Amino acid sequence: MDKKTWHDLGPVEQFKKAPLTEVNAGRTKLAISWQNEQLGAISGICNHAGGPLGQGTLDAEYVVCPWHHWKFHCRTGRGEPGYEEDAVPSHALKVEGGHLYVQFEPQTPRRKKPHPPHPLERPIKREPGPIRVVGLSTTAMDRDYPRYSTSEALLQVALDHAASELACATRLIRLDQLRFRHCEGYYSKSARACTWPCSITQMDPEDRMEQVYEALVHWADVVLLATPIRWGASGSLYYKMVERLNCVQNQITIKDNVLIRNKSLDSSSWAGRTTCKTWPGTCSDFSRNSVSSFRSSRISRIRAAGRRRTWSATSCMCSKARSCAAARAS
Repeated sequence: MDKKTWHDLGPVEQFKKAPLTEVNAGRTKLAISWQNEQLGAISGICNHAGGPLGQGTLDAEYVVCPWHHWKFHCRTGRGEPGYEEDAVPSHALKVEGGHLYVQFEPQTPRRKKPHPPHPLERPIKREPGPIRVVGLSTTAMDRDYPRYSTSEALLQVALDHAASELACATRLIRLDQLRFRHCEGYYSKSARACTWPCSITQMDPEDRMEQVYEALVHWADVVLLATPIRWGASGSLYYKMVERLNCVQNQITIKDNVLIRNKSLDSSSWAGRTTCKTWPGTCSDFSRNSVSSFRSSRISRIRAAGRRRTWSATSCMCSKARSCAAARAS
């Protein structure tokens, strides 16, 4: 089929009923706009992650991608001001006999402005050095008026022991001191809309979840997770963090790309014996589903020689922490 010929899309009036209409014409996806009494046609595939532009919205003269909100002029295909070098193809239209016709051959090309990769996208490489232990505290509190947190205190004991007795490098991340947004369900739009790094992290420079991603994917060998128990379950910050790890798990689903490899996970919680109902299963889900390549340090055999030291470090730290907890409780 000659792409430069005109192709009938149907009665023109049907394209005036909505500001934006998605058209699938053979292999060609189009976003047909009706704005200021003018029709426009651009490619229906976004430059960023391939989002469906025809399912988006119009912001003045710009089509807004429904996935990550990239904008392209509804008739020229050029990016919004400041991003004109990013452009999707535009297509010629004509109205004849009450029907709308389009040329499949673009009248302007697709252009993708080179964007520097996000730091989290760098290759995963374990640099030489001591075992690295990150502690994740999911305790929520007012840090201006702090209270005693048993779960966080246990975590600090473990990290101190790792540093002083086992010569490990350590980091403590308190989630309540990080400003990070809730997962906004990009996966519900499309599996490909849930990207690595997380779409929110890429779009919002003030989102600090990247500190957790950096530690889990690139830095740590051992992950120690501590949470209080609230109403028989782990704390709310724990769930908020795990939801944002969907982008890590999704890489396995859509690309067979395992981001978290050769790491050990252990956890601690503190609650009355009758209230700790769902935490063990929840932590198991964390390692099995949310970040499915974790190896639980309680049950896994770490084969590589360097990983045996990791196992020992985790076991010693957890034993130390539990001893401290028992002494405090007595």
